Amino acid sequence: MKYKDEKYEKAEKGSRVLPKTVLLILLCGLSFYLGGLYCGKNKIEVNDVAKAESSSLDIDEAPQVKSVSFSECSSDYQDYTPCTDPRKWKKYGTHRLTFMERHCPPVFDRKQCLVPPPNGYKPPIRWPKSKDQCWYRNVPYDWINKQKSNQNWLRKEGEKFIFPGGGTMFPHGVSAYVDLMQDLIPEMKDGTIRTAIDTGCGVASWGGDLLDRGILTVSLAPRDNHEAQVQFALERGIPAILGIISTQRLPFPSNSFDMAHCSRCLIPWTEFGGVYLLEVHRILRPGGFWVLSGPPVNYENRWKGWDTTIEEQRTNYEKLQELLSSMCFKMYAKKDDIAVWQKSSDNLCYDKLSNDPDAYPPKCDDSLEPDSAWYTPLRPCVVVPSPKLKRTDLESTPKWPERLHTTPERISDVPGGKGGVFKHDDSKWKTRAKHYKKLLPSLGSDKIRNVMDMNTAYGGLAAALVDDPLWVMNVVSSYAANTLPVVFDRGLIGTYHDWCEAFSTYPRTYDLLHVDGLFTSESQRCDMKYVMLEMDRILRPSGYAIIRESSYFADTIASVAKELRWSCRKEQTESESSNEKLLICQKKLWYSSNASSETK
Repeated sequence: MKYKDEKYEKAEKGSRVLPKTVLLILLCGLSFYLGGLYCGKNKIEVNDVAKAESSSLDIDEAPQVKSVSFSECSSDYQDYTPCTDPRKWKKYGTHRLTFMERHCPPVFDRKQCLVPPPNGYKPPIRWPKSKDQCWYRNVPYDWINKQKSNQNWLRKEGEKFIFPGGGTMFPHGVSAYVDLMQDLIPEMKDGTIRTAIDTGCGVASWGGDLLDRGILTVSLAPRDNHEAQVQFALERGIPAILGIISTQRLPFPSNSFDMAHCSRCLIPWTEFGGVYLLEVHRILRPGGFWVLSGPPVNYENRWKGWDTTIEEQRTNYEKLQELLSSMCFKMYAKKDDIAVWQKSSDNLCYDKLSNDPDAYPPKCDDSLEPDSAWYTPLRPCVVVPSPKLKRTDLESTPKWPERLHTTPERISDVPGGKGGVFKHDDSKWKTRAKHYKKLLPSLGSDKIRNVMDMNTAYGGLAAALVDDPLWVMNVVSSYAANTLPVVFDRGLIGTYHDWCEAFSTYPRTYDLLHVDGLFTSESQRCDMKYVMLEMDRILRPSGYAIIRESSYFADTIASVAKELRWSCRKEQTESESSNEKLLICQKKLWYSSNASSETK
């Protein structure tokens, strides 16, 4: 009886399993059918892309996307910066100026219109004349002209803004100011210092002067209602990016810049536990220099002009000195209004932080990744340089230009990164750049000054173009392998970014955008339409885009580009691969036809 019961029980279980199995098969089949029906129309699958790239046959059918068209934004959006929009500032807090940080609109609130140029916009004055002058109609801001003309930042003459090279802390001109700085820091003269960051950059005259001395500077300033500092810098052909040291890390890796500079930038360095200065410490290379001019430096002679008391400024200076010493800076040189500190490259100082539980600021714990810098909160702790890195400090880094083609030590931190891979990448981009110049003769001439490589690996394109009259902003995806330290170690500049969001710059600021497989790698996360709208926003009228993509994407990209009022032509790559194509595109110069209408 027991046997019969067991047999019955097993049979009953089997009868239950069979319908469930059939039901599961039917559901999977239905899901597969509906998924193919939906995704085939609206989504680009990773497997499909892989097949497109691995197949030896050219794929004629481009991915199917919905038909797109773009209207014009109204003229009051001519300086629209989606993630730093003054129209939205009231929504965010004023504590530590957090409203000036990146706050990108949600998908449902994104603008789907073409940002117009100002009425009377002209093609920018070409480099090097642009360093000293630009068209007023291209950056029509009267407020900064009225407020800063007495400090020789700029002045309006007829149809142009003229940049005399003055500044709040260099009334005798920026060149005389930098000459004094070089006397204090001889490393600025011999190629030791190659990269710099200027916090609170004004109209970037300091960074512009350093270009003539072989030093590549990222000029940093927040978006503001009136001054448009970053827009002036880029209009002049000087590297710049929107940003502010507030509650989040700057979008740069640790140990990157050889020098940091603040000229009366009014950043409260000793407040909030010293987090602002700790961030400068993080991004500064061991052995690198921090230069400060303005309060409280030279307070003994300057305090009367600062609307303060000598006692207050003395206290501020002593606090600053104490804070710098506690995070392993030492005084390097001081003269007149300029003071220079050097970040220690000696591990003994940092060992003291580790061994002293009462030290402030303390050493950051191991859970905080030093290079994590995309929406990463600032922490009141010292990021200690890794002791395993022996050749990353400034003294051990090869001098410029030797460092450009020397395999950086930090390539070993990149998955699959090694010297042979780096050398191959370097050689590959020399060949590609040569091919690009055949297809786009303007590349290498004075017609192209501001260049962005939208998804670089090791900065290969920038290295290949280093002798041309241009500079390159190297962008590494915040979702990709962390190769940006390698870019900086080569003596180049760049930033982290997520292309599902708008870039931290004004409209019409780049002459050339370069894309290498961006749509293939980011198609699962980012809507192609919005990425290309952003490319249009930051590209200057009559500017160019070189888009290197799989054949699978090329036609679809070209169709979207047409709706952006771009003209594109398809070209072969240098290897004439059937799996990869080049699109050479140019943006059309047009003027708003709905200047008085509301934004669409």
